[in-house]
Amino acid sequence: MSNARALEFGGSRIEQWKKEMRPIASEIKYSLHLIRTHPLALAGLTIILALVLTAALAPWLTPYDPLAVDLQYKLLPPSSIHVFGTDDLGRDILSRVIAGSRISLQIAIMVVAFAFAFGTSLGIVAGFYGGAINEVLMRITDMFLSIPSLILALVIAAALGPSLYNVMLSLCATWWPWYTRLARAEALSVREKQYTEAARMVGVSSFRLIFRHMLPNCLSPVIVNASMDLGFVILTAAGLSFIGLGAQPPSPEWGAMLSLGRTYLREAWWIATFPGLAILITVLGFNLLGDGLRDILDPRLRR
Repeated sequence: MSNARALEFGGSRIEQWKKEMRPIASEIKYSLHLIRTHPLALAGLTIILALVLTAALAPWLTPYDPLAVDLQYKLLPPSSIHVFGTDDLGRDILSRVIAGSRISLQIAIMVVAFAFAFGTSLGIVAGFYGGAINEVLMRITDMFLSIPSLILALVIAAALGPSLYNVMLSLCATWWPWYTRLARAEALSVREKQYTEAARMVGVSSFRLIFRHMLPNCLSPVIVNASMDLGFVILTAAGLSFIGLGAQPPSPEWGAMLSLGRTYLREAWWIATFPGLAILITVLGFNLLGDGLRDILDPRLRR
């Protein structure tokens, strides 16, 4: 009998979970439908999917070793053999651009994931509890926001030393306050809603209120912001590498390739052009996707 009761209890829990998840699944399905009918979002999603596939399959897509030096073929223009040409050391530009997609995507995902998780958590906690907790957290946030993020990232990266890992640390340290501000503003709004007050009156715990009521209703603008920030992080990391604080040679990072290409702009324009186009298309893709998600996730614009 105990086993039968356990099975019956487990089945009822599963059915209850399915019932709770049905509206969420319906909302996700409807959002995917809107993405398919939104040309800008679809274009951005196509670019991002192509970038992700390129980064995932980079070892098999590169026609040459991106780090292989062959001075016999240095500074060759684009041709059928080297589609994007070669650099001053004879390295294939196409192979280095493809390999660099993995580095740029890794930086963007790690920085935005940290800023999203850490900043959103602080913002929701500050907005939910208010009082002294809100004051302490927001004054710390204001301290970081009072310094231009790029300047602060430059200072941190320069203090830690030039490397890709230190660039990611510097960007993580400067990116989270924007998410804290945004999440706090949403949390303050959700805290005053009738369903939040009703849940608090019936004795729902603070932990459950935050994760079942406030967090899902605060995520839409944060997700839109994160989708756009992925492109901005790639652009900022490339800028830091361009001035020598990020990835170091012979790393095929796009910003480092641009830094090398500026020396040969007149005689070998392709060295800087193709990494620059890769950055441009990637940032454009994330911006288009972010604009589309804003229209789709905002209930005032989607219906």
